[in-house]
Amino acid sequence: MSYSTVIEGASFSPSSQTEISYQARQLICLDNNGYIARVIAHTDPDYATVKQTAQANDTLTTLQPNQYVLPGFIDLHIHAPQWPNAGLALDRPLNEWLDTYTFPLEAKYQDTDFAKLVYDGLIQELLANGTTTALYFGTIHNAANLELAKACIQYGQRGFIGKVAMDNPEQTPDYYQDASAQVAVDQTEQFIHQLNELNQTTDLKQTPVITPRFVPSCTPASLQGLGDLARKYDLPVQSHCSESDWENGYALEHYHMRDADVLDHYGLLTDKAVMAHGTLLNDHDYDLFSQKQVAIAHCPISNVYFGNAVLPVNRVLAHHIKTGLGTDISGGYSPSLYQNIRQAVMSSRMLQDGVDNQLLPDKRGVDGSAISVKTAFYLATLGGAESLHLQTGKIAEGYLADLQVVSMQNDFQTETTDNIFEKLMYQTSKADINQVYVQGTRVK
Repeated sequence: MSYSTVIEGASFSPSSQTEISYQARQLICLDNNGYIARVIAHTDPDYATVKQTAQANDTLTTLQPNQYVLPGFIDLHIHAPQWPNAGLALDRPLNEWLDTYTFPLEAKYQDTDFAKLVYDGLIQELLANGTTTALYFGTIHNAANLELAKACIQYGQRGFIGKVAMDNPEQTPDYYQDASAQVAVDQTEQFIHQLNELNQTTDLKQTPVITPRFVPSCTPASLQGLGDLARKYDLPVQSHCSESDWENGYALEHYHMRDADVLDHYGLLTDKAVMAHGTLLNDHDYDLFSQKQVAIAHCPISNVYFGNAVLPVNRVLAHHIKTGLGTDISGGYSPSLYQNIRQAVMSSRMLQDGVDNQLLPDKRGVDGSAISVKTAFYLATLGGAESLHLQTGKIAEGYLADLQVVSMQNDFQTETTDNIFEKLMYQTSKADINQVYVQGTRVK
């Protein structure tokens, strides 16, 4: 059998939440539908035959000794229109940051030329950083959201895209809001149809996502209408949940319920829902998320600035809650999930050790909080894939061929498998990502 692409080389892939698998030499065989058809170990009897056939067909890519294949990364939470603001005003409180910097920028996307300029650059930047799938917040403007989808199609990224709904006049500026709950719901439904129509022109499908910005930005009527749409079209849902003391407190003050309970009341917590941050979730919320099979998008860099706490990843996983990793541009300053892998580990260590040196060691931290870089890698790959119900995130037969090939530059001595993996996780930059494949097509 011949394959569309055969990659010969070493690979790392998640095998569980805490372990990785390593293959020193193998053939990763991609079929014409963008899936991994076979993974052939060097010891398999037909290794040489398959390799020779691929060479003859000019479909073989042989990696260098310092190159490794990894699954493509999945960004579970990113605000596409905020890319121009990445790294700006991160020292401001969340509500002030939104009102002064974020909403004025997002309002500019009524200009589709501006939207195309930003989104073309963003998608290429994310792919260059190894991100093959992203779950996007757009803006309230459907024309701009379609430009985001077109950029994903043009450059070859799998996008999950939401028309942001925000109709609460008390928490949104008059120059940037849905005119009413009905408008928010109708425009969301219109975007669903527009994106489905656009998908008729491409094999790389983009997915519409029901997107209430967060509880403070929406009225009860829009939350209810969006919940009805999620059920009607069986679509993913995304929002923010218990991201900060302010957001958490808003739900308690205005609804006399926790943030998660408000979203659940309106039918927005489903097995296709991804809730960002969750730094202030409690055991009641964890149980609700587990019961409803809701996923959490962990955004460790952003949470340093706006989360008011550290997400206890081990505790979340122990509740059997699907969990992935997000950049949260521009609350997070970096488009790199490698940077967020590192921060996820660092934040977990700070949670474990504590940060107040006036407390005794046994009172300072939260025992059992530290995660390994292998767990953070799982979040960026298989954890994100499971959150989006995607058959990707690992290198195995039957999985979508979303892959990245990275080089390890600091290769001065014989290394153990774990040492190589850790160096890749901690040292890889955009310049070290040599190839990127999405659904079997090379896009970088």
